[in-house]
Amino acid sequence: MAADGTNAVGRLLGLLGDEWTLLVIQQALLGATRYSEFMARLPISNSVLTRRLQTLTRDGLLARRSYQTNPPRAEYVVTPRSRSLWPVLVSIWEWERHWVPDHAGRVPGMRHTACGGDFAPLLTCRSCAEAVSAKDVVAQWGPSGSWQRSVPTAVTRRRSESDQRRAQAGRFPQTMSILGNRWACAVLLAAFAGTTRFTEFQRLLEAPPGSIADRLQTLRCNGVLVSANNGGRPDWVSYLLTEKGRAFFPVLTSALQWAQRWFHAPEGPAVILTHSACGQRFNAVLACDQCARPLTGEQIAVTWQ
Repeated sequence: MAADGTNAVGRLLGLLGDEWTLLVIQQALLGATRYSEFMARLPISNSVLTRRLQTLTRDGLLARRSYQTNPPRAEYVVTPRSRSLWPVLVSIWEWERHWVPDHAGRVPGMRHTACGGDFAPLLTCRSCAEAVSAKDVVAQWGPSGSWQRSVPTAVTRRRSESDQRRAQAGRFPQTMSILGNRWACAVLLAAFAGTTRFTEFQRLLEAPPGSIADRLQTLRCNGVLVSANNGGRPDWVSYLLTEKGRAFFPVLTSALQWAQRWFHAPEGPAVILTHSACGQRFNAVLACDQCARPLTGEQIAVTWQ
């Protein structure tokens, strides 16, 4: 990554800020490799799947491998870069299961095969092994950090109405309304950093006013933010994180940690997180709430009971 270029936050928003990218990676981690398998598992059009597989291959999240020459056929396999996304997807799974009751289909549970327990992931600190919430972590810009460098360079092509309906039929619609929209995710990151006023969001993110207003409305409708009028004037409205919004912190932390692992800036990290309880640099570890041991992706099984 070049100095003064898009930092890890911008790469995070550019790569994961797309609902189909996340859904394709999710299915790849669950075992899908062939085009027909992705089509069978996802409510996706041929053109959208083709574009996403090309993008994911280009960005190193999937590897294209030929398995037949006559006629030519290829499969798409996970790479270390995409395999290490499992904490993000597990955190999404848990947030949706706990905070979004009206899914189109039942959200399965998760079993920790190392202890045999049906579990919920706990966000813990690698340094002290204590459980952590958003209020326990202090965030500050690192050497490559700024809102200007955090704006994604990629621009999502406007989706057709049919593509939007297919996306809404996905397993995690509320998560996709946050991570699946670059400006919504940026607004939520700014909210965790303490931004509360419309003008502050607009100034920091340098986004069109209509985009900020639309994303704030979406986050309010999903119960992630709540508005409070301080003094009766429209320009005094504050947008505050709700309990549901604060519970999204493991998703954002896991995603940020993934991005800073794979997209290094020469100057250093974009964001520095500190665990206020132990005073050490915060590195997130997901642990099993049943046995307290750290989780690994290979030890997580889907359960439908």
